[in-house]
Amino acid sequence: MLYRLLILITKLAINALALLVVTSIFKGIRFDSSQAMIVAAVVLALVNAYLRPLVVILTLPITILTLGTFTFVINALMLELVSWLIPAFHIDTFWTAVGGALVISIVSFLLSWFLRPDTFQVKVFRG
Repeated sequence: MLYRLLILITKLAINALALLVVTSIFKGIRFDSSQAMIVAAVVLALVNAYLRPLVVILTLPITILTLGTFTFVINALMLELVSWLIPAFHIDTFWTAVGGALVISIVSFLLSWFLRPDTFQVKVFRG
């Protein structure tokens, strides 16, 4: 149980850090407060865990036709949805959301690869 909680907290921290990177790169993406960024990281994680797989399956034909590039549009729409759900999170244009989703994907991938939250191991040495 503690192991899963540690993985969850690590993934939420990765999401929050990715959102922080995006706000520093894009002027059209901003938060009213740091609490809004943390809430947005949690909501983005929930949206990506529960809603995104359904949308990916429903749009599979167009994703195949576009050789996977429609996934960027799906990621941008998920980011726009989070912006719509949280009034303190603002995205100016759809193309800003596409760029932000791309940066979030890259930063999340790199941080997950370096931190490897799914491979935490707890070793107990008994003497």
